[in-house]
Amino acid sequence: MQLPPLTSGRILRRYKRFLADVELADGSLVTAHCPNTGSMQGCWEEGAPVQLSRSDNPKRKLPWTLERVDMGDGWIGVNTGLVNAVMAEAIEAGRIPPLAGYGRLRREVTVDLEGHPRSRLDIGLYEGEQPDALVEVKNVTLLDGDYLRFPDAVSERGRKHLDLLLALHQQGQRAVMLYALNRPEAELFAPARDSDPAYAQRLSEVAAGGVEVLAVRVRHPEQGMEAGELVPVDLQG
Repeated sequence: MQLPPLTSGRILRRYKRFLADVELADGSLVTAHCPNTGSMQGCWEEGAPVQLSRSDNPKRKLPWTLERVDMGDGWIGVNTGLVNAVMAEAIEAGRIPPLAGYGRLRREVTVDLEGHPRSRLDIGLYEGEQPDALVEVKNVTLLDGDYLRFPDAVSERGRKHLDLLLALHQQGQRAVMLYALNRPEAELFAPARDSDPAYAQRLSEVAAGGVEVLAVRVRHPEQGMEAGELVPVDLQG
C-alpha cells in the first residue's frame, strides 16, 4: 500500500486523544490529527521521530495526520485507519496463506445476526473452496518484552466482536480474528491480560470454540505499508 508523501518531524506531545504537537524538520510547529483511539502506550515519547501526511482538503480542520512513530527500532504505524486496507490488499494478493483461495473480497461487511447487535466486520471472503470467511482486523502496537499484545486498554467493543465471530462460526462460516502487528519488535502475539483480562479470557474461549486467530506483521518500507510474515500466537502468554 502506497502512502501519501510523508514529512518528517519530532513529536512533542499527544493530548485530547486525537491531537499531537509536532516540530517539523524546518523548525516549524504543527498540530496533527492522531487517528488512534487507543492509549498508544509505548508508541511515543517526547522527541521521538515521526512522519506526517498532509491533506489539501479545505474542509479539514487539521491538514496534518500522524502516520508513524519510531521508538528506536523502526516505524510503528499509529494510523489505525490504514491497516484494514493493508490486510485486504495482502489477502487479495495471496500473501496471507490461511486466507488465500477466495475469488471475491468485500470490505466493511454488515452482519445482522439474531441475538447480537447489528455490526460491521472488516473483511468478507467469498467464492472459495472453503466456507465463506468473515474477518475482523485489529491494529496491534502494545509491546511487552517478547510479545506484542492487544488491547492496550479495556475494549468492550472488541469482546463483542469475539462473541459475534463465535456465533458466525457456529452457523458454519469461517470466522477469523486477524491481528495486524504494526511495529517491528517481538516475535509472538498474545492477548493483553493486564490491560483487559476479560478480553484475554474471551479470546481463549472463542479460539477453543473454533474461531481462527492469526497474527501478521505489518512492514513499513520507505513510502508504504505492507503485510509481512505470519507471527506465532500464544493465547496463554
